[in-house]
Amino acid sequence: MSGGGPRDGGTGGAADPATDEALRALAEPRRRAILRLVACDELAAGEIAAAFEVTRTAVSQHLTVLKNAGLLTERRDGTRRLYRARPEGLAGLKQFLDDMWGESLEVARRLVEAERGIHDGDRSAEAG
Repeated sequence: MSGGGPRDGGTGGAADPATDEALRALAEPRRRAILRLVACDELAAGEIAAAFEVTRTAVSQHLTVLKNAGLLTERRDGTRRLYRARPEGLAGLKQFLDDMWGESLEVARRLVEAERGIHDGDRSAEAG
């Protein structure tokens, strides 16, 4: 049985894989913290690891997940690996949240208008 339904953003189950991957990557608090660190500055893996009380291997795994989700870029400078946030990697997630927020506001507006006895025809007469 497929999981598509009204809670999938109206896509009928055809979710954007990149958005799903970004959501999974950002579900882990340490990954969100890493993304904040490299949002404005390009940092070496060692500099990122120094900000956390976990092993460099653990940080490396987090960096790999973020990179695979399209949220980070990696650049090599000699033996160093430098990481920077990729804002365009969040574009699908931002669109998902914007759409969901817009739909929620529309539902709230309809509920308030229904409670007050305002109908679509009444609203267009007021606007015109």
